[in-house]
Amino acid sequence: MIPKRDDWSAMFEFGRDLRRLFEKARDSDDLGWLELIGAGLVEVEARQQAVDAGRVSCARPYDAALRAAALWREHARRCGAAASIDRAEAAGRDAAKAAANDDQGIRTALDMAQTGMLAFDLRGGPERLTAALELLADLPTARRTDTTAAMAALHARLRARQALLSGRLPDLTEATALLDAALARLKTGRAVEDELRMDRAVVTLEAGLIARDPRLLDQAGRDLRALVEAASPEQRPLSRARALALCGAGMAALAAVAEDAAARDQAHALFDAAAQLFTPDHSPLDWAAIQVMRAERETLPPLVLVQAEALTEGGGLILGALAHEQRVAQEAARAGAVGDLSALLEIEGSLRRRLVRPSVSATPLDWAAEQIGLARIALARARWTGETPRAVGLMLAEAAQTAREHGASSLAERAERLAPRPQTV
Repeated sequence: MIPKRDDWSAMFEFGRDLRRLFEKARDSDDLGWLELIGAGLVEVEARQQAVDAGRVSCARPYDAALRAAALWREHARRCGAAASIDRAEAAGRDAAKAAANDDQGIRTALDMAQTGMLAFDLRGGPERLTAALELLADLPTARRTDTTAAMAALHARLRARQALLSGRLPDLTEATALLDAALARLKTGRAVEDELRMDRAVVTLEAGLIARDPRLLDQAGRDLRALVEAASPEQRPLSRARALALCGAGMAALAAVAEDAAARDQAHALFDAAAQLFTPDHSPLDWAAIQVMRAERETLPPLVLVQAEALTEGGGLILGALAHEQRVAQEAARAGAVGDLSALLEIEGSLRRRLVRPSVSATPLDWAAEQIGLARIALARARWTGETPRAVGLMLAEAAQTAREHGASSLAERAERLAPRPQTV
């Protein structure tokens, strides 16, 4: 059916309104509108902003460079591209050159520390957190209250990551206090506030699980519910999905502790709700992260984990190592459940070939994931052959140690849960 002339007119009016909306969003400091566009368009925006910032005619090179850095970080967060992290760092250096006063110099340092924090989130490396904190420690006292608040927020978020790496309750408690203080200081910036609240929920949830403290678990649940309710699926699908996924992870952890089938089903529903908010090409890493979290608690169709691994491999990502390990774990579980020793042998051969001939982009985290996979194969085969698996404990201990040294606590925990328990006499 051919639209009538009035229909065409209405469509063009809608198109013009949509363009005006995005032009207005591009001019604002809030980059929340990026959640509505796919990763490919985020990259287009970042490239255009970087070109604009580099023009001799650019009226505000400092602001333009900082915006380019923020856009490149968003692209890296969605896709994990190392080149995007490098471009964010380069844009931060350009902003430093264009800084006209002390406050702008401090803001530039905060931007570069934020890029370092994202690099840690993607690829690990606790030294990145240390370097970022040292950068903040060397900054002069800010005169503007909003700059002081931004410094406190970033400092709290960095310390929260260190606390999660340590897994010690006193560190987690201190991190929570820093996040609360940063939130109290914050006057503007919805995105920063949401990030602080998300980090606080993660820290509180971890502390609650370690201490088996219902009060902390309830607080984490309230924080996450508030984040979900504040992020509408039409305007902020990624923020909503991230909060829902964390709700699912927390519910699944509680279900495992309490052996509660109803809570486990609720966790599955939360993961499904998060995954349905966007497609894999909209935010590849978010989609893959949700699948990895789901795979820790349920059996997924093989192609789902194959796709998650394909979206995350080759870049030295923590998530890439986790996706690979999960895919191998489920393949080994399927073969082991029916005693298919030939399938187990085939999986083992693939893992050993990757160890003997690693790709040029292989990292210690990839090695740790391969060790965990080989241990799974050995344990699965032993259940059918009766043979005592050799050196499995050592393999898993070395894998866990390597993962922790590189800041991949989730991968280390998977190795530690799989390790055979010492027999008591």
